[in-house]
Amino acid sequence: MPEETNKVDMEKIVSLCKRRGFVFQSSEIYGGLASCWDYGPLGAELKRNIKNYWWKKVVQERDDMIGIDASIMMHPKVWEASGHISGFSDPLVECKGCRKRFRATDIDSKVCPECGGQLTEPRMFNLMFKTHMGPVEDEANVIYLRPETAQAQFVNFDNVQSTTRKKLPFGIAQVGKSFRNEITTGNFIFRTREFEQMEIEYFVKPGTDDQWFDYWIQERLNYYIGLGIKKENLRLRQHDKEELAHYAKGCFDVDYKFPIGWSEIEGIANRGNFDLTQHSKFSGKTLDYFDEEKNERYIPFVIEPSSGVDRTLLAVLVDAYDEEQADKEIRVVLHIKPELAPVKVAILPLSRNEKLLPMSKQISATLRPHFMTQYDDAQSIGRRYRRQDEIGTPYCVTIDFQSLEDNQVTIRDRDSMQQIRIPVEELLDTLKSKFS
Repeated sequence: MPEETNKVDMEKIVSLCKRRGFVFQSSEIYGGLASCWDYGPLGAELKRNIKNYWWKKVVQERDDMIGIDASIMMHPKVWEASGHISGFSDPLVECKGCRKRFRATDIDSKVCPECGGQLTEPRMFNLMFKTHMGPVEDEANVIYLRPETAQAQFVNFDNVQSTTRKKLPFGIAQVGKSFRNEITTGNFIFRTREFEQMEIEYFVKPGTDDQWFDYWIQERLNYYIGLGIKKENLRLRQHDKEELAHYAKGCFDVDYKFPIGWSEIEGIANRGNFDLTQHSKFSGKTLDYFDEEKNERYIPFVIEPSSGVDRTLLAVLVDAYDEEQADKEIRVVLHIKPELAPVKVAILPLSRNEKLLPMSKQISATLRPHFMTQYDDAQSIGRRYRRQDEIGTPYCVTIDFQSLEDNQVTIRDRDSMQQIRIPVEELLDTLKSKFS
């Protein structure tokens, strides 16, 4: 039987993203740049909210985690020590006819999937972007755009531990851009050459790593449920021995049921003590930990939960998308967790009548410091409700002519479409209570 996929069509998500300003093709007026995407006004807000939510959950609400923001460019020795220069590569095949290139593991035969031509034998292709630092472009000045954020946590282990005086176990978290010269990209923002990661490196005492590995597997699965993603669209998948990196003791993926099928949105790995050992060896700087209680030194083991911002955003959109029958028409609605919604409150005067303008603008000015708002007075109120439903706005505030007489406004709920009428002086507190 074919693998069951999400019922939401990816084309609908791509269309919604373009139409409403979530995601645009990069450099579109020049024909676009393959696998590169720009986040529009709503996409930028949703992306920022996802990163803020992650930071709040893994850093702010925990006493065993601290965050850093490291440089994208790092000393080339970092990538030599980590194994990326010698081993970060994929098998590449090229069509002898149309000259298109593919990752060998994505091809089931020796025939080009595009033109039917013959494919070459696989050869290894390093995925790191190479550039030069300084005015002279020679091998002595080669550096790389980082293919992951994790190495910055490892090389800063001693700096962070000594300045924060954290005792094991503790973690270092980071959100940042990474770059991989992928052979095969596609499926919208799922696989791109420039992407953003949210990574934790959690340092533990050797011998306790298995229990912390189990802890973080469940912790991260529960995180996505808390993000508002339906439990039935999530699963844990254990890597078999052939998939594991040479240094890893174990690895699980958190998979989401995308329209393209079950695919990874986060990996949780037990990396052992490989990384700190390697950087100690290559740098000459001992990256160990002094255990005051045991009066001994040792190199910590590392548990790494690593997730993608872009893939998480795509999963949130797919999972929230719904088409409902409402008033003899189809209502497209994004049931996004209110905390993540790009626009929290929409202010909708019943019409553009100048009598409604002062009160509507005053309410907008009152709410704006507290919520991301949108003021919309174009077209009928029904059309405006539908627009807000489609971008996931949890609440709409409507000002009508009755409001001028009784100083009350209407709050409409996105999910239930129910409406309540309250005094203007209670509006801010009422909305705050709904979000809390």
